[in-house]
Amino acid sequence: MGVAAQAHARPLQPWLWVAAGVAALYLPSYWNAAHGLWQTDEFGHAPLILGIVAWLFWQSRQAIAEAPTAPHRGSGGLLLALGLALYALGRTAGLSSVEFASQLFVASAVLLLLKGTQALRAAWFPVFYLIFMVPLPGTLVDALTEPLKHWISIIVVDVLHAVGYPIGRSGVMLTVGRYELLVADACSGLNSMFSLAALGALFIHIMGRTSRLHTALLVLAIVPIAFAANIVRVISLVLITYHFGDAAGQGFLHGAAGIVLMLVALLAFFALDVCLSRCLPKGSKAP
Repeated sequence: MGVAAQAHARPLQPWLWVAAGVAALYLPSYWNAAHGLWQTDEFGHAPLILGIVAWLFWQSRQAIAEAPTAPHRGSGGLLLALGLALYALGRTAGLSSVEFASQLFVASAVLLLLKGTQALRAAWFPVFYLIFMVPLPGTLVDALTEPLKHWISIIVVDVLHAVGYPIGRSGVMLTVGRYELLVADACSGLNSMFSLAALGALFIHIMGRTSRLHTALLVLAIVPIAFAANIVRVISLVLITYHFGDAAGQGFLHGAAGIVLMLVALLAFFALDVCLSRCLPKGSKAP
């Protein structure tokens, strides 16, 4: 009995050592982010992404275990060295994007070193999903934020003016009734579009459609749906401010508008998925 228990425990030992090493490496990063980066509106979704990644790996555990053991020490070692170098660079230089991007290389390396390419194929989606924990580079945010704010401001004013609201615009400053609202960077939609892209990717993965065209159309719809959902969010905030005052628009209902954003996007994904299932040739499996 003791020999059987030892034989069963042996395959788990390398994974336990790896889990301890990864925890020692990244728990300090998560701790620092939890007290800083993850408390901002832009990256508040990261803890949820981390939980989803853990769940996805747990769901893939059997496929990983059943993959043939054929370690790729060359490519695995190179990826691990690259991942550790990126981690060290990001950690010492305070580059959060580089620090968290290293997780993709470390996770890939672990699978290649312990099991091989079949295990990496089995867990490709959890590894890929780690990308949504990577903060957007500041240069990219700065380059895209201003045009996004202008587009959203123009669309919101046009929509509300068309239904009779007394609304005007000066740049990204909106005037509705006696209130003035600034379309701030957080409302530009860039970071919310990133978090909604994570939602869309998870939705597509869970639905598991076998039609490549169906999947491709859902992927292409992620950015337009995220942009449209963010417009709905800004419109809802303008209407809340107009009808209930500035305090309501900046208080609890401001946070609730984020929930509206997610619900609108999720409903749009679901509606598009149903339409595609009916219009495209059969070949999709049930969720």
